[in-house]
This record gives sequence, C-alpha cells and structure tokens, in this order.
Amino acid sequence: MAADQIRLLVVEDVPQVAQYIRGLLNTQSSIKLLDVVTDGAKAIPLVRELRPDVVIVDALLQGRVKGLVLVEQIHAAQVGVPVIVLTVPQQPVQPDPQRGIHGVLTMPFSGFDLVTRLQQVNQQARTSTELGAARVIAVFAPKGGVGKTTIAFNLAVAIGQIGERTVLIDGSLQFGDLRALLKVPVDAPSILDLPTDRIAESDLQDVLWRDPSGIDILLAPPRVEMAEMVTTRDIDKVLSLLRRVYSAIVIDTTPAVSDVNLAFLDAADTIVEVVTYDSTTIHNTIAMADAFRAIGYPATKVRYLVNRADSSGGIDPTMLERALGRRPEHSVVSDGLLVVQSNNEGVPFVLANPEAAVSQDVGRVASELIGSRVPAAARR
Repeated sequence: MAADQIRLLVVEDVPQVAQYIRGLLNTQSSIKLLDVVTDGAKAIPLVRELRPDVVIVDALLQGRVKGLVLVEQIHAAQVGVPVIVLTVPQQPVQPDPQRGIHGVLTMPFSGFDLVTRLQQVNQQARTSTELGAARVIAVFAPKGGVGKTTIAFNLAVAIGQIGERTVLIDGSLQFGDLRALLKVPVDAPSILDLPTDRIAESDLQDVLWRDPSGIDILLAPPRVEMAEMVTTRDIDKVLSLLRRVYSAIVIDTTPAVSDVNLAFLDAADTIVEVVTYDSTTIHNTIAMADAFRAIGYPATKVRYLVNRADSSGGIDPTMLERALGRRPEHSVVSDGLLVVQSNNEGVPFVLANPEAAVSQDVGRVASELIGSRVPAAARR
C-alpha cells in the first residue's frame, strides 16, 4: 500500500452501483475503500470515526437523509473531508465547494474517471486545507549508543509542550526500546493489537499508551519474535490514520536498513539523524548519507543533531562538518546526572528540569522542527 493512499468512504443505497464501484477499485492500490454506507443518517458519525480522505455521496440517495441534504450536513459539520457527488445526466449537479460539493461524477463512468476524480479532489483538498498535514519526524541513528531513543522521547514531549497534539511511535519493533525506557507493563497493547484490515480512530484510543507527559505512544510488540508480524502495509495504514488525528508524529527508528525501517523513513517529512563525536558513528553517518542519496532522499530531508555536543572526545568538531559536507543543524549538550536519573525513573528530562541546558536544547530543536513546516519530502 502506498503511504499516500486515498481513503474513501462511499454513501450509496443502490447495491448494483456500490458493487460496480467496488469492482473498479479492486485493482487500484492507490485507493482504499473503507466502507459503503447505505443509510445517510449514519454517514457523519462514520466520517468522524474512519477519517476518510474523500466521501462519495449519491445525489439520489433515499431514506431519512437524502443525498444532497447529506452533503450539506457534512459541510456544516466541518469534518474537513471533501465530497464527490454521484449523479446521472438527467439530474446534473455543479461543483460548488461553498456548498460542500468538491467534485461531481456522472454515471456511467469508468475506473479511470473514478480514480482521476478522486485524485483531483483529494489533491485540491490537501492544497487548500492542508488536510493530513501532520509533521512526521523520524529520529534515526547510524549506530546504537548515541542516545537516539532518549532524544526521540524528549523531543516528542517538547513538541507536545509547545501545543502540538503529538504521538510517538516505537519503531524499534524487535526490542521495544520505549517499553524499556518508560517501564511499560508487558501486557500493554502494541501495534499488533490494531485491526489488520480497517483501522478507525476508536481503535487507536484502545491501543495507544497515554504517557503522563501528555503524549500518546504506539508501542512495539512485547516480544522479539513478534516484530516480524508487522509489515510495511501495517506501517502505511497506521501512519495514514495518525496523520489525520495528530499534528506531530515522532518515530523512534532503529539503525537497521530494513523494509519496515525504510517505510518509516520514507513516510517522514524530516529525518533527524543523531550523531556524536565518535569515530565509528562518523564512519556510519557517512555510509548512511551515501545510502540516503542512492535511495533518492533530498539533502533537505535529513537534519543532523549532534548529541553530547560538549563532549568531543578529542575529535575536532570541524572533522564532523567535513564528513557531513555541512554544519549540523542541531546540537544538544550532555547532562549525565539529569538524563540518567530521568531515564531510570521513566520520565522526560525536559519536564524533570525544564531549565537545564540539555532541556533547553531539545526544546529549541522542537521549535525549529515544527516552525519549519515544509511540504512532504520526496519518497523513494
């Protein structure tokens, strides 16, 4: 499934028409048909629950709520979802976004007509309303031991503190680094507890771990062998919905170059790559820079963060700049006592001591990342 797959809800009470639409979309990987609703009165609650990208409503819909009346109700409900009206030549309908009609599809239509109209309306909605414009930040490191998970956790909390509704994803699917850091019970729900077919916002509320810091966390599986049960398809579905519910998504990735990890990195608007003044880390960072270029990531997608920036270990900071070909965008100083104590207690140091230099640095990184909203970076 493509990460930018269009999620579609259809409101249609004629079985033959509904079946025809299903048939046209069966071979379309770019469109995900969430459901077909036959009762207009049930449409708006389902829109709020499923968070589709586009809704198709039959203008000839019968029942308690007629077709065009439903379109007006969806528009008045301000759910932020564009509507395509399905009609026949005998009853023409004109597009009118002011009335909630963002597109019109006249029967008979082909699969090409259907997909083209869906893509047009979805793109127009994204452009005009920034629908699905959540900022996705993947925190990555070319090797372990550089403080990546600690940075990811505190960065997510710092972003939440500046007013963004934030979710943190534990992308370390094998070892569940965030589970260990936050002392989460082994029976706490994980990404594996989400439905495999259709994910609704209510499913997220049942699975997400609510941290006392104010952010939500999607945990990795509790056992190592369970990680292989998570597929790239699962990742795409989860991220597609999270983009509609949260304004900021932070992903704690692994150093591995695997299909699942690349799915996280592909979906990210920004990759924050954590490095330290360590010869092995610098070597691996250069190797990953080559890999990212080969994948096709633009240079602007990756932002380097020097952790423990005040502990050079005898390495000249300009050596790192020469290796990267540019100056790192962010730096965070060390504070062994505060960081270790906070980690041992499972609390973010940015809240344990907001005035500490390390907390101020992470807060600055959060503000710079959220403040520099840019269009989603190119994917592979």
